[in-house]
Formats: sequence, C-alpha cells, structure tokens
Amino acid sequence: MKAIVQDTYGSTDALRLRDIDKPTVGDDEVLVQVRAAAIDPGVWIFMAGRPYLVRLASGLRRPRVAVRGRDLAGVVSAVGARVTRFQPGDEVYGTCLRGSYAEFASAPAQRLARKPVNLSFEQAAAVPVSGMTALRAVRDSGAVRPGARVMVIGAAGGVGAFAVQIAKAYGATVTGVCAPTKTDFVRALGADDVIDYTREEIDRDGPVYDVVIDTGGDRPLSLLRRALTSHGTLALVGGTYSQGRLLGGYGRQMFRAPLLSMLVGQQLRSVTAVERADDLEELRELIESGALTPAIDRTYPLAEVPDAIRHFAEGHPAGKVVVTI
Repeated sequence: MKAIVQDTYGSTDALRLRDIDKPTVGDDEVLVQVRAAAIDPGVWIFMAGRPYLVRLASGLRRPRVAVRGRDLAGVVSAVGARVTRFQPGDEVYGTCLRGSYAEFASAPAQRLARKPVNLSFEQAAAVPVSGMTALRAVRDSGAVRPGARVMVIGAAGGVGAFAVQIAKAYGATVTGVCAPTKTDFVRALGADDVIDYTREEIDRDGPVYDVVIDTGGDRPLSLLRRALTSHGTLALVGGTYSQGRLLGGYGRQMFRAPLLSMLVGQQLRSVTAVERADDLEELRELIESGALTPAIDRTYPLAEVPDAIRHFAEGHPAGKVVVTI
C-alpha cells in the first residue's frame, strides 16, 4: 500500500510517499481502508520531534511510528478475532496508533465508531482528535451548563470551531476570539459575539466569563484569569510548538497552571483528550442532530501531505485541513 513515511525527525522534507506492507490486525483491532484523514497539531509536533518532551513517547532518536496521521474515516476491511462491534463494509471514523496517512490503517476497536450518516468521509475525518478534545474542554474541564458565558480563544481553529458549536449545543452564550479575517466564519459557527484579537484583548469586558477555553497556547495566565469570574474555569488545550525546544508551551499547563490553581479561587485545568468510542458516539449524535458540523478549510491528496502540513502550520486555516486517499 502507499503511505506517507518518515524515518527521521525534521521538517516536511522528511516525509516520503512510499510503498509499504499493509498493517496486520491484532485480536482487538480493525483494519480500515482509509478514505480520508486529517491534520492536527500533534502531526506537526511528532513529525518535528519538538518540543523534545514528546520524544519520550514517540522515540528519542527517531520516530517509533513511521507513518504520520491519527484521524481517519473509512471502510472496515477486516476485524480481529475479539472484535464484535464492526464487520467488513462498515463505515467508521476515529483514530489509529500507527498512522492514517496511508491506504490502510489498523486501529483499536475502542477508538472507532460508526461514521455519522450525514457526513462525507472527508467531513468525518475532520472530527475525531479535534472534536474529542473540544468535547472534553466543554463537557469535562469546563463543565459548561445552560446559561454559562463561555469564551473560546482560537475559535476558528480545529478544536476551537468544534468548541464553539459544542458549547452552544450545551446552552452557553459563546464569545469567539479570532483574527479579523475569520470573524464571519466564527459567527457562522454560532458564536454570539466575536473579539478580533488584533483590536481588542480578551479581558475587554472584565471578569465575566464562567469558562475560558484557550486553544491559542501563548497568552499569560494572568491575562486569561482577568476574563474569568472569581470562581470561573480556565481550560487549557495543548501548547504552541514555537515556545522553547524542551517543553514548548506545555510548561504552562503542566506546571504553572496546576500550581496556581491551588492558590486561587478559579480552576485552571489542562484538557486531555482520551480517545474513546463513547466520545465519538456523543459527537456522532450531535452531528446527526444538526448541532455540530465539521468545518473544512482545504483538502489535499495523499501525495501532497507535506504541502497540507505546511499549510496547516503556516496558513492559520479556518477549520480543519483534510487528506483524501
């Protein structure tokens, strides 16, 4: 099969389209013929091996997993001996562990769910990583309830666009923060108000937000807290890969935020997306009800994955960048 393979850490120049063996399927795994995949910050981070902290998980000197990509949508080709939820021919979406930028990928059955019936494969592939992260930010870290005032920073990005829609579905009043070229896009997602960060800062209205979801990764905690009520919650999603070679922006959410949270009335929480079928099922229900629609910025064929990742890293997409296979 054809796949995007990487032997060493580096830029997109390290990626190559090659013919490799089709993956084998374990007893609890599903072999998926991939129709589409997507790009998220983790793809760039694990490609570059920066910040260096990620190499503890991905391999100190070279990537343990040669094929890039996590999100996928496709058709079940084969199932392992203990898999009962799926059978060949089923249309599924979810995440894999060994690379989705390929014609076939093997995935644990517990990381897959049936594809929403009203989505194309391209739309479905845009959902898993960013959608599950946004769901956990809104539902778990933020504990958003009807009537809550929620701010989403980076509202036009992959996670942010989902967070705006999910918070609205949970009954919140939502303010999105984005660049001036994305304000119409964010309003179309359902945001009640939009802040253009080039003209106004996030504490424009004072400490009025019950929940602030920060997907931007580079604002000081002191500034973020000024937008929160005295007992509000800050949900920190990811970090920027440009802030230091060792920890990047993750030092803020791994160390500074938890320590500060013990000293103040506000809750400062790190959002961790545990990839599981139950969350994919909840997202599917929101999608099929019409409350949630994936936003796709641009699609690229498999052979142009390096261009797709460069566009993601440099172009500030509105929504998700998707790879078709």
